Amino acid sequence: MYHRTRIRLVATVAAAGICALGLTACDSGDSGDTVTDKPKAKASAPASAEATTDDKPAAKKPATPDVAKVGDTIALKGLEDGSKLDVTVVKVADPAKSSDEFTTPGSGKRFVGVQFKLVNTGTAAYSDSPGNGAKVTDTDGQQFQSTFADITAGPSMSSDVRLKPGGKALGWIVFEVPKGSKTDTVQFAMNSGMANQTGEWKLS
Repeated sequence: MYHRTRIRLVATVAAAGICALGLTACDSGDSGDTVTDKPKAKASAPASAEATTDDKPAAKKPATPDVAKVGDTIALKGLEDGSKLDVTVVKVADPAKSSDEFTTPGSGKRFVGVQFKLVNTGTAAYSDSPGNGAKVTDTDGQQFQSTFADITAGPSMSSDVRLKPGGKALGWIVFEVPKGSKTDTVQFAMNSGMANQTGEWKLS
């Protein structure tokens, strides 16, 4: 737990240093922070020859959903120029089961796992601890940060992801949520949550 707290502190200090150097517009009075839940359009399969004959109209492209849900991808930007990710919420495990007998949720709580896929679509290298920029919100508006735990659903997202342009990372980020809470959305932002742009996916 100390190790994860230290990672959060280092990431926060680093992001603050970037703002102080004036590399980006980080003025708290006009940060331009945005939360986007608009997913990228999914590539549609090419229409068959039969569907494009004079007797049948061409197949229509599937409409992009208004709100991002599990399985959808959101394009996000980081603080630095050329820092971009395509972020996909692949799967959700709720409740999630610990992969060992030593790591368990606190009394009255449960683990919720969200599998993220990250693709570096920018021109700059991506280096971050993705779990620091993720949080879950329940239907009452309570927000929960990620916690350090491994679950049986699959391998955890690394706490030290480094991707060259075009690189990919896949892994589970775990949250500790009260048993009575119904999860509503999950959010993700680059730069350990310090980036101005946050993606949001509907879970319920």
